[in-house]
Amino acid sequence: MDDRSFSAAQDFLLSVKTFWTVDVFTKVKAEYQANIGNLDNSTSETREIEDLLSDSTTFQYFAWLERHLQRFKYSGRYGINTYYSEKRNTFSNILSNEERSEDYLELTQGFELPDYYRSVDIHQHPGGLWGDEIAGLVYERGARTTTPLMGSAHKDLHHRFTDLALKDISTPKDILDMGCGFGKSTKPFYDILNESKIEAIDLSEPCLKLAAHDAAETQRKNVKFRQINALDTTYDNESFDLVTSTMLIHELPAKEIGKMFAEAERVLRPGGRMVHLDFYSLPDEFTKFIHYGHSERNNEPFMKGFAELDLHELLAEKGFINISIVPFSEAEGVDPNNHRYWRFPWTLITADKEVF
Repeated sequence: MDDRSFSAAQDFLLSVKTFWTVDVFTKVKAEYQANIGNLDNSTSETREIEDLLSDSTTFQYFAWLERHLQRFKYSGRYGINTYYSEKRNTFSNILSNEERSEDYLELTQGFELPDYYRSVDIHQHPGGLWGDEIAGLVYERGARTTTPLMGSAHKDLHHRFTDLALKDISTPKDILDMGCGFGKSTKPFYDILNESKIEAIDLSEPCLKLAAHDAAETQRKNVKFRQINALDTTYDNESFDLVTSTMLIHELPAKEIGKMFAEAERVLRPGGRMVHLDFYSLPDEFTKFIHYGHSERNNEPFMKGFAELDLHELLAEKGFINISIVPFSEAEGVDPNNHRYWRFPWTLITADKEVF
């Protein structure tokens, strides 16, 4: 496949996704609002909304597009996975140049992936984020069009999160980025904080290789990517001043989320801070209905379990104080509480470890 054909096909899918994000979503919401009087009350449960919209051609179209635009993005003749599979040799320097990235990367021989991680092709990513050496490249390309309305502003999301994570605290000496993926969440930290030591961990070997390659490209010496499970990091107690994650929590089974918070509390120094960016704030039943549907249609089976946790109670149970759970604006000018298009329920979750 030539680059122009691939790019044209992906641009077409992005245009259709933008149409889905704004026009189709707006019509679905309008139908819901026009018919809400047919429900028992305005605080109807998601099941009742599903019954209300079950015969709606507009909603069926919305759901079909959500499922299959994602499928077409990754699979088929012009899919991202197909493109990178055909060009493996072209990207061999990224996939196999261990000598260049060895200062930035530590993999674990015989590393055992959790069952939940291997059980589903997350995001409809063929083979998951671990099953192929090109998975990191495919994931990175796919992430560019996750939020189509943001355009170039999407690059700013992680920088906005980094600024908020560092707000009102002293410059952290040691930082842990849990579930770093291909390193996009880590890069703003190691670019800005030259004197800080940054540890970035993930389960996916292909993603970690790409993250280490990019760090080696910029010759940043203050970051190390390691293949480690965030539920049991093996770091010493009280090793970090700041623990972060970006879009990790909703990809954990509900029973594992408490373990991750407990591990973050263990490795934080007294007075240290934990900051996460994820999908949690669902202000009304319609937003919840759309979000739960996304979970099913996009192969993200743990979203619902996370959304139904009492997060404040769980964090307090794990010993955190100064807990804050607030909507997050993913780009300049976006009001997370007043928007007319489809968007993720971005949420900033912050808590501190108590000083005894």
